[in-house]
Amino acid sequence: MSKLRILVADPISDKGIEMLKAEPSFEVTVNLGLKKEDDFAAAAKDAHAIIVRSGVKVTAKVIEAASGLKCIGRAGVGVDNIDVPAASKRGVVVMNTPGGNTISTAEQAFTLMMSLARKTPQAHASIVAGKWDRKSFSGTEVYGKTLSVLGMGRIGAEFAKRAKAFGMRVVAYDPYLSKNRAESLGVELCEDLDAAVIQADFITMHMPMTAETKHMLNETRIAKLKKGVRIINCARGGLIDDHALAAALESGHVGGAAVDVFEVEPPPADYALLRAPNTVFTPHLGASTEEAQENVGIEIAEAVLHNLLEGTIVNAINMPNVDPKILAEVGPFLRFGELLGRLISQISPTRANELRINYSGKVGSIDTTLVSRAVLKGYLERAAGPDAVNYINAAGVAANLGLAFSETRVPGPSEFHDLIEVQATNGTDTATISGTFFGGDPRIVKINGRRVEARPEGTLLLIENIDRPGMIAAYSTILGENQVNIADMSLARNKEGGTALTILTLDSPPAEAVIKELEKIEGIKRIHCLSVS
Repeated sequence: MSKLRILVADPISDKGIEMLKAEPSFEVTVNLGLKKEDDFAAAAKDAHAIIVRSGVKVTAKVIEAASGLKCIGRAGVGVDNIDVPAASKRGVVVMNTPGGNTISTAEQAFTLMMSLARKTPQAHASIVAGKWDRKSFSGTEVYGKTLSVLGMGRIGAEFAKRAKAFGMRVVAYDPYLSKNRAESLGVELCEDLDAAVIQADFITMHMPMTAETKHMLNETRIAKLKKGVRIINCARGGLIDDHALAAALESGHVGGAAVDVFEVEPPPADYALLRAPNTVFTPHLGASTEEAQENVGIEIAEAVLHNLLEGTIVNAINMPNVDPKILAEVGPFLRFGELLGRLISQISPTRANELRINYSGKVGSIDTTLVSRAVLKGYLERAAGPDAVNYINAAGVAANLGLAFSETRVPGPSEFHDLIEVQATNGTDTATISGTFFGGDPRIVKINGRRVEARPEGTLLLIENIDRPGMIAAYSTILGENQVNIADMSLARNKEGGTALTILTLDSPPAEAVIKELEKIEGIKRIHCLSVS
């Protein structure tokens, strides 16, 4: 019997490699010199599994070259260096290790905060240079200071725990963190980002990199900060506008910055932030501890081992943990469920603390556990980042955010042959979205209880307005003038003269300026621009 070949293309812990080599049916090759795509593709030709960190890129060409490839293991969280769509197309499972570096990154960020407060790196450099300059390196205590934690996932929560132990007042901003969870963590929850940052003496970043979070600390917001504030970023480059931060450091408005991640890595020699005063830099070391690297190395080795030997799938980015029989039964609902979760997250009330999924019709008679996980995954992606949540850990991520999660199934006859309703609530406000299949094609059939019909594709523009003549013409004119084409339209209202709901399927997303122009139309109550992908 031929052996299963595993290619390790980035350094992982020796214990992880030893675990794989101990399996008689495996042939393990460690090749760390595969920076060129052609070399990587040639080395992967006979591989059944590939294990990487972030040093090499698993491109479509590499995946195509490995005709027998079954899985790709990423020792770490982010999968930006893996062509996940190409892997999915080939039926290759992509697995990561989302929890292995939590403590390591929290400790790194906390170390940077303390180094920044006490000017430790600068004082060290002064001593090494033969000086004894105590006056220039007077620092500040963190005790009694206000810390703003932006993002209260696993790492943010660990940072907050350490800050409280040092006597800091901790305020937090996370649009997906419930009030109950904030109370259990002992932090003050702020309703909006500005409220969290303008009172802070220290700010630490722990948000995923998304369209919504890019440059969340920009020139305008940095100008609102307390003079002398110190900023720490161990999350993702791009959360802060580095050029705006550099200017604020130069002016003295920001008292200091400690940065482990950059928009461009490695940063070029002329990078503005590198010339700014009162800074501490490290080269993306958040996960660089012996313990973290050993943890993720062992964890990904175990995942690959069980996948190759048993077909088990854990911490998958692109596949649920299912056996073939169940997958065949629920398969059509998985992608649709994830899509419904993604859509409801964009119209969900602020700080929703409960997500409910109701199944009726034929779908209510099958085991919908995996479909519910798909909905939850789609819903949480905007909060945790697409790399950090999957079918396996979605429930744990929800619990960490204080999000209650439940499902009900009604197998009997219903209004539709199959209906999935997703409801998000914060106890006061509620949003719902329902979907079904028409001839095998998915459709959105209800939003907030109103009957509509829309294909879940492209960009959906939801407009709520007073039900009166001329409204459709008003917003259609603005879209037309801005070259935004309407592909489809669905209309609903609660009563004559009440509130009307329009769903427009657009060929391209409108610019933010166009949305603001639409919001100025008299009679418009609310607008949501939903991205389906």
